[in-house]
Amino acid sequence: MSEYLKMSKEELAEEFRAVRREYEHLRALHLSLDMSRGKPGFDNMDLSGEMFDLVGNDTGFKNISGIDCRNYGGLDGLVELKDLFGKILGLEPDQIIVGGNSSLNMMYDTIAQGMTHGMGGEPWCRQGRLKFLCPVPGYDRHFAITEFFGFEMIPVRMTPEGPDMDAVEELVKDSSVKGIWCVPKYSNPEGITYSDGVVRRMARLKSAAGDFRIFWDNAYAVHDLYDEGDKLLNIYDECVKAGNPDLPIIFLSTSKITFPGAGVAAEAGSPNNVAMIKSRMKYQTIGPDKLNQLRHARMFRTVSDVERHMKRHAAILRPKFESVLNELQNQLAGTGIAEWTNPRGGYFISMNVMDGCAKRVEQLCANAGMILTPAGATYPYGNDPNDSNIRIAPTYPSLEEIKKASVVLCVAVRYAALEKLLDGKS
Repeated sequence: MSEYLKMSKEELAEEFRAVRREYEHLRALHLSLDMSRGKPGFDNMDLSGEMFDLVGNDTGFKNISGIDCRNYGGLDGLVELKDLFGKILGLEPDQIIVGGNSSLNMMYDTIAQGMTHGMGGEPWCRQGRLKFLCPVPGYDRHFAITEFFGFEMIPVRMTPEGPDMDAVEELVKDSSVKGIWCVPKYSNPEGITYSDGVVRRMARLKSAAGDFRIFWDNAYAVHDLYDEGDKLLNIYDECVKAGNPDLPIIFLSTSKITFPGAGVAAEAGSPNNVAMIKSRMKYQTIGPDKLNQLRHARMFRTVSDVERHMKRHAAILRPKFESVLNELQNQLAGTGIAEWTNPRGGYFISMNVMDGCAKRVEQLCANAGMILTPAGATYPYGNDPNDSNIRIAPTYPSLEEIKKASVVLCVAVRYAALEKLLDGKS
């Protein structure tokens, strides 16, 4: 396709008439499509169905330590999973706390603990107006947590290697900055894996606040779409080398490995951080759902078991991602009105459309029967200053639905851009 920005008004008008006909045809189909959230599809969740046969009267309820998982206790989780998650993260088992199904819940709890009891210092709630760094585009639920607790959220631009570390290093000179959100491998939504250089600079941060923490949400640690996945440097090892062992608090879960509503989450960090968090947890719970942990421990006895399972996931997800990317290439390449990422893992594709068009694209898609993540959601307060970023979540719909949704999206992007260009030439 010719670059839209170089077209005359007459050429744009002719192109717009053709695109509008395509769009009206799609509307007439009365589609019902959903690419709004990064959820596993039914076929992905079915891969873990065997788990329900691994714990019960015939298989027993005790773990390798002899703990009866039906009873109280085990504040920080089963030893099998502490060992498994430790191997995935490159940490010792005693640096791992294994909890319930939601790592987001653990993140919320940790922020709440910081507010009421501090992070090794005075409670955050007594320190006045506080700030949190938010790489953008980023994960809306991270931003929602810090907004809920009243932090001023400071956007930090993402680069192809991770957050703009020049900006981060300057911003942490302010003692009111207490943390930064990070999705370091296959970031949400761009699918960027932090470079070794970015990880090392993170580890060497000289923050004015002694209670500053890196919230390292390694949600997609094992979520490669291809055999050769991205490699992420071990943040904790680098922090130890830099003399900052307490800097990172690390999270992951099996939400997109087994079941989003019935997985297992983990939180990890330095011995100091783990001891601090456990000392507070004992007032909150007598222990997690150990039966669910036991199911997971019996299904995934080694990291190799996890890797084999994730290859089955990738075989389902890879065609969905490639279908979207092929349609973007076919319909939008060369138009000059959109650019997008080509992730090698994770759960999202990030697209930037013409400035001022993302909300209009969302509206056009909705009118044609397709739901997208709300435009602006990938920025703090839902405010994308350029109104350009769109998060594409191709994991939940079937492959056939993805093909239809990709066509709707591309037509909506062209429609919104042509509409704006014509308005600018009027």
